[in-house]
Amino acid sequence: MQAQTGAAASGPVFQRSPEANGKPTVFRILLAISLVHLFNDSIQSIIPAILPILKDSMNLTYMQSGIIVFALNMTASIMQPVIGLYSDRRPSPYMLPMGMGLTFIGVLGLAFAPNYWLVLLSVLFIGLGSAVFHPEGSRVAYMAGGSRRGLAQSIFQVGGNSGQSLAPLMTAFLFVPLGQFGAIWFTAVAGLAILVQLFISRWYSGYIAVHPPAAKKNGVRVMSPLRKKQITFAILTLIFLVFARSWYHAGVTIYYPFYLMEQFGITLEKAQIYIFLFAAAGALGTFMGGPLSDKFGRRNLIFFSMVGSAPLALLLPYANPFWAYVILLVNGFIILSSFSVSVVYAQELIPGKIGTVSGLITGLAFGLGALGAVALGGLIDALHLPVVMQMVSILPLIGLLTFFLPHDRTLKEWAQEA
Repeated sequence: MQAQTGAAASGPVFQRSPEANGKPTVFRILLAISLVHLFNDSIQSIIPAILPILKDSMNLTYMQSGIIVFALNMTASIMQPVIGLYSDRRPSPYMLPMGMGLTFIGVLGLAFAPNYWLVLLSVLFIGLGSAVFHPEGSRVAYMAGGSRRGLAQSIFQVGGNSGQSLAPLMTAFLFVPLGQFGAIWFTAVAGLAILVQLFISRWYSGYIAVHPPAAKKNGVRVMSPLRKKQITFAILTLIFLVFARSWYHAGVTIYYPFYLMEQFGITLEKAQIYIFLFAAAGALGTFMGGPLSDKFGRRNLIFFSMVGSAPLALLLPYANPFWAYVILLVNGFIILSSFSVSVVYAQELIPGKIGTVSGLITGLAFGLGALGAVALGGLIDALHLPVVMQMVSILPLIGLLTFFLPHDRTLKEWAQEA
């Protein structure tokens, strides 16, 4: 396999990433789709935010709690690439508000669900709505980004990360005082998101009328068997990196609050502040990662994000409450700076399949995070929380596999061959 990747196996080299053509960047659409991403992911964040409340009120085990997260993320994971593949073949601008309609139904059900099984059903609707939004939202960001794809994807993704960062605050200020019924407020958020998506969908319709999909203009892309193997190897490597980041993220955001409560006697409300800092710093890192990758290269940014976070990740299980604040703040910025960059890298690795690739990478981030939630929950039940947190701290070292990804320069050469 190393022979197939050629120069891809060498170390990081600072270089500019492949640029799109000279199309303008449409910032009003980027800001609108980022706002909807914030709405969508803040609704998704209801699930981890409400989890401690449901765990107590329904007497759930750690495994059952993990299965709730699994139901949300695995639904999104499986359906995102499917929806992306469909929309690559038949772009459907009005899928965006339709998907948010499913989310609306899920939120309404969650607010009133009387038992564990109806909670799971409601979560499935939220997951389906998210599965529709993410590949289509990423496509809109790609189209509106013009020649600044890294920046565009960062603007899009920072909305999602900002929404996710609200989960700890929801727990402390909404679900602790109001309980499960507090979810009802998010039906208004879903309704507002639908209105913004209708505006975006009109622009989307106009764009594809003027710029038909490349497949319709250029025909079928012919690729040599060697190139297929090289691209497959690169995608599998990228997927493994997404796995490491997703499991680490799941370990910190879902189970580290329980670790703080168990080891230091910190209240749930205070423990959630740690996770808010991690997620908020991650949102800033996501925003900065795209422009930095436009300047220094996608591959280089992914490498320094993963490997650069490893020392602090290894220290976290041994940190006292004060230093945990510092570590989570810095490490959230570093490790999540590669989130949007991974999506753009995959889009440039397989040009012409924007929806499929976006759905695959973001879907895997959800799905692998879901598997991580369940697997780590089971390990905690079996091995105890401190042991598992030490295991989680090793995951960023998998970032060394970035050495095997092709350079940005190589991706540009491959795209010109097609």
